[in-house]
Amino acid sequence: MIKVKVPATTANMGPGFDSLGMALNLYNEIEIEEVDYDIPIGDNLIYKTLAKVLNMYSYKYRGFRIKVSKCNIPICRGLGSSASCIVAGVVAANKIIGNKLSLDEIINMSTQIEGHPDNVVPAIIGGMVISIENENKVTYSKINLPKNLKFAVMIPEFEVRTQDARNVLPNRYLNKDCIFNISRVAMLVNALNNGELDKIRLSVQDKIHQPYRKNLIKNIDYIFDKSHKLGSKGEFISGSGSTVISIIDNNEELFVTKMKEYLKELDGNWNIKLLKPDLEGAKAI
Repeated sequence: MIKVKVPATTANMGPGFDSLGMALNLYNEIEIEEVDYDIPIGDNLIYKTLAKVLNMYSYKYRGFRIKVSKCNIPICRGLGSSASCIVAGVVAANKIIGNKLSLDEIINMSTQIEGHPDNVVPAIIGGMVISIENENKVTYSKINLPKNLKFAVMIPEFEVRTQDARNVLPNRYLNKDCIFNISRVAMLVNALNNGELDKIRLSVQDKIHQPYRKNLIKNIDYIFDKSHKLGSKGEFISGSGSTVISIIDNNEELFVTKMKEYLKELDGNWNIKLLKPDLEGAKAI
């Protein structure tokens, strides 16, 4: 039996649309056992990924028993649930074939299946990562996160499906909006690398996706305003939503306590988790 532990991820992080992502210390754990008989799997993303990789390497099998023993990453909330399934499948398949895949091959294969690298790369290697894809190959670089940063992750019971979040985006953007985002994402990366926390709030501003997706998340302006007043360094939509995240560096217990009170007033049955970056990524355990 193979056990794979995969972290949740948050992507975009304000201006880094489809290019920035970070792993968080919230995990799914999957058990995969090869069996000598067929098991009806249905539309299981872990199995489909596992089978795709094994077939590429001509590995003969009858079936697999797959169990998600710990399921902590919520589905359709912008925390990389589909990426976690894909990464689990690729990592498990690599273990089965005798660790033949290099790290870059695992990343490229996972990206091809997922469609973009922003969630899968941090899920595989941990930390906060810039990822770009060119000619079916991913180039990535880790950002040096200040050690004291924590992330207040606010998760409602309602979902925002990725396709719906994509559909609300415009087909064209103004030149000034593109410049706005380029400058912000560059500043965000450098500010984090240098520990310049006072620059984060300005740097997480965005005009590419959040102004459109915020309409899918009721009360987001209220939440962001309360977060700011409680001392957050910045707020952003996690992935395509519906989760929103506040960046905090001190008084985190007071922040969470007060935000819980505010969230109770809202529709959506909001839950809040105080998380840290996961720095190690997926593991076969």
